[in-house]
Amino acid sequence: MDTKIGLITGGSRGLGKNTAIAMAAQGIDVILTYHSQQASAQAVLDEIEGMGRKAVALQLDVTDSRSFKAFADQVATTLKTSWGKAGFDYLINNAGTGIHAPFAETTEEQFDHMVNMHLKSAFFLTQKLLPLLNNGGRIVNISSGLARFALPGYSAYAAMKGGIEVLTRFMAKELGARNIAVNTVAPGAIETDFGDGLVRDNKDVNAYIASQTALGRVGVPDDIGPMIASLLSENNRWVNAQRIEVSGGMLI
Repeated sequence: MDTKIGLITGGSRGLGKNTAIAMAAQGIDVILTYHSQQASAQAVLDEIEGMGRKAVALQLDVTDSRSFKAFADQVATTLKTSWGKAGFDYLINNAGTGIHAPFAETTEEQFDHMVNMHLKSAFFLTQKLLPLLNNGGRIVNISSGLARFALPGYSAYAAMKGGIEVLTRFMAKELGARNIAVNTVAPGAIETDFGDGLVRDNKDVNAYIASQTALGRVGVPDDIGPMIASLLSENNRWVNAQRIEVSGGMLI
């Protein structure tokens, strides 16, 4: 059976880690990127390899688009040396951080960081990796429930995620000739260290979100990773150009 390989950015922690492990559980080998937490990335590799899958971690700063060509070259070398292959099958644009600042107080520096982190990275990193992405592959871009509902303090972050959702449809349109399906997954509020762990660690915030969610609780990483991995399976081969929110029915 032909081994499938997925590349996920920001795979050393949070939802990226959970998704990488869910991919491995589905029989997919994994290339994950990390920014600075090499030890955390190695721990994810160890867990995936303990599941009988192959995994490699590569360092990448997604805010530095000038590094993407060299990164793509590194991916090509890794595919050849670790798998004896020239391409990979799945790309998950996941890496990201958030800011919490009122619209009136958001600085241009903060805004530019969000552009580079979320929107520019997904656009140009995908562009540079396209020659390595196999025909018939899949791309999953990560958005946020905040692109649908508005909570004060997230205007810059949410604006980038709105851009991601539009970009996804254009990617799907233009890559369809290569039989590459492109979708957006938009998680709701999740208990991770994202945003300094606000949702996970602040009891009042956690309780409020639970009260505004139809299923009555805040999401956890295990609610998200397996869903993203499921989009890569043949069972979902006809899902394309869609925004799929995974929020338990938050603010409906």
